[in-house]
Parts: sequence; C-alpha cells; structure tokens
Amino acid sequence: MSHIQFIRNLIIETPSKPGNFAKVATAIGELKGDIGDIQTIKVGTLSTIRDVSVQCTSEEQLEEIVSAINAIGEGIQVHAVTDDVLHAHEGGKIAMKSRVEVRSLGDLRRIYTPGVANVCKVIQNDPAQADYFTGISNTVAIVTDGTAILGLGNIGPVAGMPVMEGKAVLFDQFAGISGIPILLDTSDPDEVVETVKHIHQSFGGILLEDIGSPHCFEIEERLKAELQIPVMHDDQHGTAVVTLASALSACRQTGVELAQSVVGQIGLGAAGLAISRMFMAYGVKEMRGVDPNPEAIDRLRQHGGIALDSVEEIMQSCDIVIATTGVQGLIKPEMVRKGQIILALSNPNAEIEPEDALEAGAAFAADGRQVNNILGFPGIFRGALNAHAKNISYPMLIAAALAILDSTKPGDLVPHPLDPAVHENVANAVERVANEEANSI
Repeated sequence: MSHIQFIRNLIIETPSKPGNFAKVATAIGELKGDIGDIQTIKVGTLSTIRDVSVQCTSEEQLEEIVSAINAIGEGIQVHAVTDDVLHAHEGGKIAMKSRVEVRSLGDLRRIYTPGVANVCKVIQNDPAQADYFTGISNTVAIVTDGTAILGLGNIGPVAGMPVMEGKAVLFDQFAGISGIPILLDTSDPDEVVETVKHIHQSFGGILLEDIGSPHCFEIEERLKAELQIPVMHDDQHGTAVVTLASALSACRQTGVELAQSVVGQIGLGAAGLAISRMFMAYGVKEMRGVDPNPEAIDRLRQHGGIALDSVEEIMQSCDIVIATTGVQGLIKPEMVRKGQIILALSNPNAEIEPEDALEAGAAFAADGRQVNNILGFPGIFRGALNAHAKNISYPMLIAAALAILDSTKPGDLVPHPLDPAVHENVANAVERVANEEANSI
C-alpha cells in the first residue's frame, strides 16, 4: 500500500574521520527521510564524497533535510541534489528484442518468408502449436486504465506507463516472462472487457494493474469468466497473497494459529476486500471488516464476511488486524488489545507505527514497507503459464502464499524480494496446484 513519495540522490562530502557520516544519517533520520543506496564516489585524504539515495514525501521535506545536513558544519556539505530515478527511465525501461539473429539470407528465409509460411500452416491445422512456435504462451498483457496509479490516484494511463514498464522489467528479471503494457483510454467496464477480449489471443495471461475501485471488481470477474487464460488484478490478489504470507509469518513467530483466529480488515477497497476473501479462502475462523463506504460493506457481506460499525469494534474483537486505509494514525495506541497481531500496511505512513503498537501491548506489529507485490505476481504467472492453466484459483494463490512463507528466514516477516529462490518456489508451488486441479477435472 503506497502513497506519494519520491527519491532524490544527495552528493555529500564529509571529512574522512569516523563518525561524520553517522551525523549525516542522523540528520536525515530525524526529519523522517528514508536512506536507500549509499555509493562512495571518492575517498580522499581529507574528505569522502558519497552519493546517498533519500526517499521523501515532499519537496519541502527534502529542502529541510539538505538544510539540516549543511547546518552540521565541520566540513560536512551537500554539493548537489540529483534525480537518478528520472535518468533511469530515460528512453523507457523495456524494448521488444529479437531472440534470433539474422546474419545470412538463409537466416532470413527461415525466420521470415518463405520458411515462416510452413509454421503458419502448422498452427492453422492445430492452434495449440502456437504455444510452441510463438511467444504467446510466455507473454502477459499488463493492462491499466490509469485510475489508481500507486498512491497518485487517477493520473491517466500514459502517466502510469512507467509503472507498467516496471512490472514488465520484474516479469522478465524474476520469471522470464515477456510483459507487454497495454494502456486503455477508457474505464467503462464494457469497453475494457471488450477491448481485452479482442486482443487476448496475443497473450498467455492478463495482469490487470492499477485499475481503481469499484470498476476493477466487475472487470476482473467478467474477464475471468469469459477468457480461457489466467487473469489476475495484482492490486487485489497480488497484495492479498503477500499479506496472507505476512500474517502466517507473524503467527509463526507468536505461536498463533491463523485458522483459529478472528481477523479484522480495516478498509475494504480493492486490496482490503481481496485480503478478506483470501483469508476466508484460507479458512480463518471469522473475517470481520469495516469501511465508511456502504457498497464496500455489501461486497464483504456477499463474500461471507461480517461487517462491523467502527474501527474501535475491530480492535476490540479481533485477534489479527490488517489495515489498508491510507489514513496515518487511524489506529490509536489505546485501541490495541494485548497480544494482537497488527499489520498496518499503508505506506509511507502507517495507521499505527509498529513500535507504538508493540509498546501498547501488541504481540507483533509491522507496517507495509516489506509487504511488496513483487514477491507474488512474477512466480504466480510463471507457474500458471507453465501449467497452461485456464485461470488462477484460490488454491493456487494460497500455495503461492505458503511458498513465500516457506522461503522466509527465521525472524523475517517475508523474504527479500530480490531473492530469485522465492520466485522459483512460488512458481513451482502454483504450477503443482494448477496441474492437480487440471487432473482432477
């Protein structure tokens, strides 16, 4: 769960004496800046220059951080503020490239005319051969209407393209899948569904991305019903998979049995409702939820959840509490019940800070910084494509969550997202369940 934030790189010089960079880090931390990568550019006899990545929530916060560093004195100064993120996106992050080389006339005749005509005839006689002689079965459409781009909201599909390209990069790097962004200039469910239906033969699967609520629910359900390839809305089910894995990890660390617990969901938007449905599919004792939107409450009830009237009621009656509201400080420390597990997943500002929840008596508390969809969607689609699955079912999603849990080191909430073993484990688990489901039909 994310809200508006940006990254800038600070070129900082400090005297070459131990402890000076610690002063810089302290200045950044006291103003709630989040330090990322640190690269040493130059180590001199008298001074050291570093390139420090800092995540901020506003330009004003960034200016305060720069001023605070310069105010330290003692030869410590910020030489420049750069935007390495923009540089990384110049020209786009993805490109369509050939998997074969054309070095001779013979190569040309094999990959294009006249040789290609024979392959076309093979597929014409047996369309299933397209899985072997084209890239369709390893290609996923990343479809957005731009109505719910990260924490930026409805900024339009073109402005959302950097996110879609990012998803394509992650598909390639972690699952070997070709992700193709599809930008739609409509949010009308009928038009979205018809458009995707008309182009779906180019793809082995459909990933719906950053499509707002409530039209995201209808679009996904209709596409799942009408297409014979896997369809998944990542903001719903990708988030829900990683949240289930996180809750199971927290339960393992605290000796709690999730299936015997009463779980409360605060916020029933796309992510919140999907989390609720995922936990019910897993088999929790009871799923309760709260949201100011009556339509969201109705959707929870339709899927078997129990609606409560207030956040206070959720906090008083639930063993495990998950929040996806985007409202900083919504959960007050005095609301925390001793022994609760609390996952306040809004970024960058959680509904309650983990340290505050623990101090108030929670057995376990975490925020959304680690609950990253990247742990789920690449492996989920890799497994589904490997199994030639027609859809992505709840047993497949639960298998993905359990694979993430099994890949988590003791003491961690979830695995590191850059660990390739996690994505391989998720893919294998999903493929296994998909094959079991196919064989049981």
